[in-house]
Amino acid sequence: QVHLVESGGGLVQPGGSLRLSCAASRSVSSFNVMGWYRQPPGEERNLVAHITTGGSTLYTDSVKGRFTISRDNAKNTVYLQMNSLKPDDAAVYYCYAYDRYIYWGQGTQVTVSS
Repeated sequence: QVHLVESGGGLVQPGGSLRLSCAASRSVSSFNVMGWYRQPPGEERNLVAHITTGGSTLYTDSVKGRFTISRDNAKNTVYLQMNSLKPDDAAVYYCYAYDRYIYWGQGTQVTVSS
């Protein structure tokens, strides 16, 4: 059984920054892909960013240049550094991991408001 635990969400003003963490119950390098989805209220869950075992990254267009995904193998943790946050970034952010199966964290709320 794989457990993913997110942390780091909260309330931030527009233009501010947050760093989300996703701690995995086993080595992050054992997954083909790890990443983040987000789900605004009343909307679908959509991909934000992912990072592969080889270190390749992918971002949805709306966060390119503002968000950075990274991985710390020693800590079994994946991060999402979010800068220049906008109200449209407000959502519940979910960490996921994929090997033959997909695993989800419980989500962490990000609120962007003045």
